[in-house]
Amino acid sequence: MPSLDDVTRPDGGRPPRILFGGDYNPEQWPEETWPEDVRLMKEAGVNSVTLGVFSWARIEPRPGAREFGWLDRLMDLMHENGIGVVLATPTSSPPPWMGRLHPETLPRDANGLTEWWGSRQHFSHSSPVYRRYAAALTEDLAARYGSHPALTMWHINNEYCTYDWGDEAARTFRTWLQRRYATLDALNTAWGAAFWSQGYASWDEILPPRHAHYMKNPTHVLDFKRYTSDMLLECYRAERDIVRRHTPHIPVTTNFMPFWTGQDAWAWAPEEDLVSVDIYPDPKDPHGGQYNAMIGDMTRSQAGGGPWMVMEQAAGPVNWRGVNHPKPYGLNRLWSLQSVAHGADGLCYFQWRQSRQGAEKFHSGMVGHAGQQGRVFREVKEIGHELSLLGAEVAGRRVTADVAVLHDWNSWWAGEQDGRLSALVDYTEIVRAWHRALWEAHTTTDFAHPAHDLSAYRLVVVPHLYLLDDTAIENLLGYVRAGGTLVCGFLTGVADEDDRVRPGGIDPRLRELLGIATLHEWWPLDADERADCGDFHGTHWSEELTPAPGAETVASYKGGELDGLPAVLRNGRAWYVSTLPEPTALRTLLTRIAHEAGVRPVLDGLPDGVEAVRRGELLFLLNHQREEATVRIPGRHRDLLTGVVVEGSLRLGRYGVAVLGEPS
Repeated sequence: MPSLDDVTRPDGGRPPRILFGGDYNPEQWPEETWPEDVRLMKEAGVNSVTLGVFSWARIEPRPGAREFGWLDRLMDLMHENGIGVVLATPTSSPPPWMGRLHPETLPRDANGLTEWWGSRQHFSHSSPVYRRYAAALTEDLAARYGSHPALTMWHINNEYCTYDWGDEAARTFRTWLQRRYATLDALNTAWGAAFWSQGYASWDEILPPRHAHYMKNPTHVLDFKRYTSDMLLECYRAERDIVRRHTPHIPVTTNFMPFWTGQDAWAWAPEEDLVSVDIYPDPKDPHGGQYNAMIGDMTRSQAGGGPWMVMEQAAGPVNWRGVNHPKPYGLNRLWSLQSVAHGADGLCYFQWRQSRQGAEKFHSGMVGHAGQQGRVFREVKEIGHELSLLGAEVAGRRVTADVAVLHDWNSWWAGEQDGRLSALVDYTEIVRAWHRALWEAHTTTDFAHPAHDLSAYRLVVVPHLYLLDDTAIENLLGYVRAGGTLVCGFLTGVADEDDRVRPGGIDPRLRELLGIATLHEWWPLDADERADCGDFHGTHWSEELTPAPGAETVASYKGGELDGLPAVLRNGRAWYVSTLPEPTALRTLLTRIAHEAGVRPVLDGLPDGVEAVRRGELLFLLNHQREEATVRIPGRHRDLLTGVVVEGSLRLGRYGVAVLGEPS
């Protein structure tokens, strides 16, 4: 199976490299611009470009037509200049003629309204007509360019994110449900259809969960989200299989969006030869570096711990936030090298040259509207140079962790139901809070599915998994029995795979493991409400629990209805946190538990705002502050970025980075 190593470690005796470049959309520009683009790419150290992402209408201006001449010239131009091509199938944005001639290829929203052409992602994943045209175009692309020497990788579609509630989706949704349940009796049981007279007597009665008078059946909605992820995966597989047939030696990917709800990335990642992601931290977010680290940790984990790729990031501002802030000087470099520290062997941008027209003309590019004299391009050149220094030393090295954060899309989907106890409990916010606590404690962290093998980890944390199936629960029990330490956050293990509440409100096996005798009531907190827990305050949530005999109440609620009841329970190596402690308190708690589990920080005595990550034998130090920081380091090391040998301590400037190896 081809992998990122096949691209970063090319033949011909050249040393391994880190891929560097971005989406290149030359069809937006006169052809006489292309040689200048190539000159600037070489100046910036670009060794990889992605072509064709949104070029369907250019390649197939009429049904069945093929205009490849412009792409032939571009492929040749890239090869002549030593720049590899990640060739995309342009199937995320069908041309206008498809919607006009085949309106059944257009998706519909939950209100039955058609999503028309004029933007992108306007395709019904279930439409046989769309799939037929997409397959034909992919077949011709693979046949024409499969043997081209510039081709290094296939990029299928782009940011799969299409929901569809239309008639085509209704048809395939029924088929999906028949495969899952086999009989209507089984479906009605799983969906709790006795409630509100929702029992189905015929498969034809079942529709996607369209607009309804009041709340929808939560399991119906949950299955629709599972189905949507599976249908999009079918589209990906169909195109992937075509290009693999032509080029079995060329790796295939598609770009995940960071922490997006629509794709179960645990199911998708094994279908890719390499895992890639688009990362867009907000420059105004004071914790943007932690977010960047979290997405890196998550993507690396989806890649099985091996190298992964940033398919898109921004060199400056984006265009889709309410206010789109640029990156201050040095932040682009910091976050880029941070991704490398967390295991990335590819670092690319959207896009190479900033568009002058269209919806993304205010989204930054590697070459912005200021051109080659602009600050952004000067920074891009600096990053390209440093990646060329790091490639031979860094590419292929792995990041290892003693701690895993458990994350599952099914639980996320189920927990978002309309009838939940608190709309203030946001799954991504809770997961990010727990990861932030570990990150600020300088603890390297993986992500894992709750049914994965967890035996390699000293500590497993479960921020918030409302839904856990029997396999996952038995896996957690087995992990603790084998000597692991487990920490569970509130509202975990409440429902089974059908979103059926477990007896007692938390699965009885988990209650026994965590030292909970009885869960009496859930007590969600208002936005401005804090639960006094003695040494700290809790937010978002609290619970009325009776501890089991032998369980230790580590922290208890003070005052109010829950006075004296446990906020934090410990039962041997299993912990339960029934609220969300404020950030400092959560960090203190998890640091204590990690220390007792034998987990040590990457480096002791780090100043606030400085991150340390080990990738193989290399130590990355990253200063996430505007102020200079001094870091104490053991022994003598050579900074791979400067060649300077340092000993005892190291000064990091504003947004500074050092990559330390053994002195030569």
